Amino acid sequence: MNTHCTDTLIVGGGPIGGSLACALASAGISSVVVDRVPAVELLAPNFDGRATAVAQGPKKMLEQIGVWQALGTEVAPFRDIRVADGQSNLFLHYDHADVREDALGYMIENRHLRHAVLTAATDAPSVIYLAPAEIDALEQTETAVIARLKGGDHITAPLIIGADGRNSFVRDHAGLELTQWPYHQSGIVCTIAHEEPHHNIAHEHFYPAGPFAILPLTGNRSSIVWTESEVDAADIVALPDDDFIWELTRRAGDFMGALEVVGPRWSYPLSLQYTKTSTAPRLALAGDAAHGIHPIAGQGLNMGLRDVAALAEVLADARRLGLDIGSTQVLRKYDRWRRFDNTMMLASTDGLNRLFSNDIAPIRMARDLGLAAVNRAGPLKKFLMRQAMGLTGTLPRLLKGESL
Repeated sequence: MNTHCTDTLIVGGGPIGGSLACALASAGISSVVVDRVPAVELLAPNFDGRATAVAQGPKKMLEQIGVWQALGTEVAPFRDIRVADGQSNLFLHYDHADVREDALGYMIENRHLRHAVLTAATDAPSVIYLAPAEIDALEQTETAVIARLKGGDHITAPLIIGADGRNSFVRDHAGLELTQWPYHQSGIVCTIAHEEPHHNIAHEHFYPAGPFAILPLTGNRSSIVWTESEVDAADIVALPDDDFIWELTRRAGDFMGALEVVGPRWSYPLSLQYTKTSTAPRLALAGDAAHGIHPIAGQGLNMGLRDVAALAEVLADARRLGLDIGSTQVLRKYDRWRRFDNTMMLASTDGLNRLFSNDIAPIRMARDLGLAAVNRAGPLKKFLMRQAMGLTGTLPRLLKGESL
């Protein structure tokens, strides 16, 4: 049995928890990261067909904390985004040249992102990574949180951070109230290979059943994020390969030439959920443990990485001032900082999904005209682009590419 005394106990060693450990390490704050999944599984090279979008702001942070460098060439920039209502001729076009950036964002296969985060975290001298490991009991005193792991180890820290996803043990153990509702939609996710190059352009089409996105990966491959009703999604995923490709081509069009599914197909139910507060005495939540949104704008991971940047800065500044990093005073600053951005993202993704997931003629016409109007409104379009890139608002230092 081992006893670990550390500055922070981070539950969840995925992209959010691992990135947070790296960010804190850059400021001299130590962490013990506990994850139920064996590290060997996170490092497995098997391709599971899933990928994630990383915006410009979070990319700057990942560079600062050593994660981006570990990705090497396994990153595909998307330089343009084309948004259309179904197959309408009216559309919204985001061009990276309009904001003078090399890309609007980047697509990374989940396996490569997990590998890069774990590599950077385990290389950090002030990070102890325990996996597979699971908390058996939690106890809180006035000055610390004490965790007992199922193997018998004990961890003592002034702060516990829940980065353990939508079904967060840390959140539920603390009794933080969770608001949630289902969309009665499912997201179908897969990777396709195609004859024609994607030219690093991301496409999003809004259909009555939900959004359909084609997101560029390395090589002549793209990630598909396809929303359907729960019943239809289950039927589509179960189709034979040729029938699945036929349904896919109906929505994607034929501009990429012949298509082939590479790797597995995934389907998962879509819902919205959030906590009223992301902190409690000696506790903070980050990422999906605090908020889960519709994938309509590809912002789920980016919200979590913005949490990481804000929380790391709050804790680093508190440490420099000699404050207790687990105190209510310190944690409230993090909660206030993130509340507006997270609330706006929750509301906007929910509103977009409700606005576009119908086929009512007057609403459809208004949507099309709205997309065309925004496309012609230069200053508004640039603001929306920079917002999606994570470059607006009161940015933490890491999101500006600065050190803690």
